Amino acid sequence: MRVQICAVGRLRSGPEAALIDDYQTRFERTGRALSLGPLDIREVDDRKGGGMSAEADLLERAIPTGAFVVALDERGKLLSSPDFANHIAKWRDDGRSDLSFVIGGADGIDPSLRAKADFSISFGKMVWPHMMVRAMLCEQLYRASSILAGGPYHRA
Repeated sequence: MRVQICAVGRLRSGPEAALIDDYQTRFERTGRALSLGPLDIREVDDRKGGGMSAEADLLERAIPTGAFVVALDERGKLLSSPDFANHIAKWRDDGRSDLSFVIGGADGIDPSLRAKADFSISFGKMVWPHMMVRAMLCEQLYRASSILAGGPYHRA
């Protein structure tokens, strides 16, 4: 199952980019044997300043047709790392060919796109900068693949 992170904004070089690159590589190495990956990061940028609805249009175009869509949203479901791993395994085992995670811009995800998502998750009640959310999601994807592979990374 191919995995995409569809996100608003362009990531510049820096600590977040280094973290994302590291966890993306780890996920792809661990996930390959589990039929997970590759992980593709698709960035969209609303240069015309159209707001959340314009961002939603760009994000929708970045999502592959037929993908299972997971919105990262403060109103989403709180999951433990093992629960997250189990959801990914279920979606894969259900025959999904694409799993797309959607991260909105500074104002979040437009309600119309949120409503179209198949599932919604939250990284807690606090609001995180969207570039940090990318890094945290990449880490959780690697952690999920490690859990599913029976690796020692997750110590719960």
